[in-house]
Amino acid sequence: MNLGSPRQLAHLGLFSSAAIALFVFEQLVPRPLPWMRLGLGNVAVLLALLAQGPAAALAVQLTKWLVGSLLTGALGGPAFVIGGSAGLASWAAMALAHRWTGRLFSPLGLSLIGAAAHQTVQLGTAGLYIHQLGLFSLLPLSLLSALTSGAAIGLLAWWVLEKVRANGWLP
Repeated sequence: MNLGSPRQLAHLGLFSSAAIALFVFEQLVPRPLPWMRLGLGNVAVLLALLAQGPAAALAVQLTKWLVGSLLTGALGGPAFVIGGSAGLASWAAMALAHRWTGRLFSPLGLSLIGAAAHQTVQLGTAGLYIHQLGLFSLLPLSLLSALTSGAAIGLLAWWVLEKVRANGWLP
């Protein structure tokens, strides 16, 4: 990631602001299950990863987590710790898969990997937080919701990426 380029910095700002807006918007949408959210802000993280690399995606992930939590009143609370650790795990899993496999995984595949990592670490962190590792019994249901949300986010990211590349906004 070359932050010396005004274009790259502008893209990073757009990805970050989109991630924050989607994160905050999603807090207003009713959840089908208490722990399940689609993770719309992750579209911007995935796009940043594919367009600018892992450092840019990490910057977007951290900005979304910190500013989004500040705006929604979750900064420092249990959801901040649990969601933040899961978000970082998701970023790391997608970044490593993208780095090690090149273009083997599409945005859909990377999103599925990130969603599975997110749900697994979220359960683990929540279990440690409340001293109840029995939460891992929810892993099959959590991974099923990860497949659903990961597929939706991956397809949305793929669609957006195709549109912005067709218009010449990204390489």
